[in-house]
Amino acid sequence: MEDIYVGNYLVKGDRYYTKEHEWVLVKNGLAQVGITDYAQKQLGDVVYVDLPEKGKEVEAGDTLANIESVKNVAPVYAPVTGTVVEVNEDLKEEPSLINDDPYDAGYIAILEMKDPTEIEDLMTAQDYADYLREIVEEEQEEELEEKEQEEELENFIEDLYERAEDEPPLDEEER
Repeated sequence: MEDIYVGNYLVKGDRYYTKEHEWVLVKNGLAQVGITDYAQKQLGDVVYVDLPEKGKEVEAGDTLANIESVKNVAPVYAPVTGTVVEVNEDLKEEPSLINDDPYDAGYIAILEMKDPTEIEDLMTAQDYADYLREIVEEEQEEELEEKEQEEELENFIEDLYERAEDEPPLDEEER
């Protein structure tokens, strides 16, 4: 499947996705896991990654890793059940790889899948792109509403100033 762009966000066509914005690339029973372009952009500059231990067993939905950015700390959930067989050691020295290349050099870990059929519970690239499109549209609507509210407030304040300039000052009795 072809890669898809939703606004400024890349969705790689060869992966499966979660609603929590993790991706999985499956090859020979192994699941390479990372976070999406959308997730890394929401986090901002990544400064530290708390990687899982090699050999750790995880259930789908368990916290696999934690990513610390200048904005906050976010968990990375295991999209499938399995055993960690490899971690991306490069992230220890260069956590910004997640920002620079979230789908390849910035992957988190590789899991040996316990049940390959769990992949069926995840979203295809097209399903994730549709899901992401809804999120982006909601964010744009919220931004528009905020901008309209700011403009209304500015107009209200401006109107108050104009009225204050037009009114004569209150005398002692009116106060």
